[in-house]
Amino acid sequence: MTDDIDAKAKASLARLLEVMRRLRDPANGCPWDREQDFASIAPYTIEEAYEVAEAIARGEPGALEGELGDLLFQVVFHAQMGAERQWFDFASVADSIANKLTARHPHVFANVRIDSAADQTRAWEEHKARERAARASEVTSELADVPLALPALSRAAKLGKRAGRVGFDWPDAKGVRAKIDEELRETDEANSARRAEELGDLLFAAANWARHLEVDPEEALRLANAKFERRFRAMEALAAKRGSVLKTLTPAAWDELWNEVKTREKPGPEGVQ
Repeated sequence: MTDDIDAKAKASLARLLEVMRRLRDPANGCPWDREQDFASIAPYTIEEAYEVAEAIARGEPGALEGELGDLLFQVVFHAQMGAERQWFDFASVADSIANKLTARHPHVFANVRIDSAADQTRAWEEHKARERAARASEVTSELADVPLALPALSRAAKLGKRAGRVGFDWPDAKGVRAKIDEELRETDEANSARRAEELGDLLFAAANWARHLEVDPEEALRLANAKFERRFRAMEALAAKRGSVLKTLTPAAWDELWNEVKTREKPGPEGVQ
């Protein structure tokens, strides 16, 4: 049975790679696909990753299957462009991640014992630290390999975590909370020229507060966005049902609709709305 699954997977992957090769064929490929390069495709790669996360959040297996395919296509697209430049190809990309995972999981692939997820996390971080040390001649900062393309909230938390490894961090969540109060005051007091900078400091502190609370700030904001959208759409539906025109609603009427929608919603897993 396993052999049949492996054969099917290999055949499907071979087909996908051939589809990608034909799309990029200089003579008979798709004009749009032929014109793309790493920079032009990168935004689509990021977008597809978010669409995978959205499908997971919605709990839709069929949508997740499709979005994972879209994300896999992005990997194949980049690998094809790498092969055209003789930099790398799909096989070398796959080998690279397989080698990395094997090296970072000695408790699975070698005779090393790790008893808990927490121990594995520590071992993983130690291994990555050794990898960075091996690249010391290339890396000039503890922050050097935090990807620039990450969403700003996620990158803020990663920058804070990386700085914390060498001791530059708040001692606990209370310390970051105090920093948020400080940044709020500075934002309130800032003139128009400094407002964006101070607001950025506030958001950076908030992202690192989330890190100390062991909350992913990007996921937290994504959930808040989804909740706001869900409630706003419900308000629109209520207003339409009552014959109200949105642009004519007073602030008090909006508050009434908002509170009504909140009341109608079922509490979350912990009774929090």
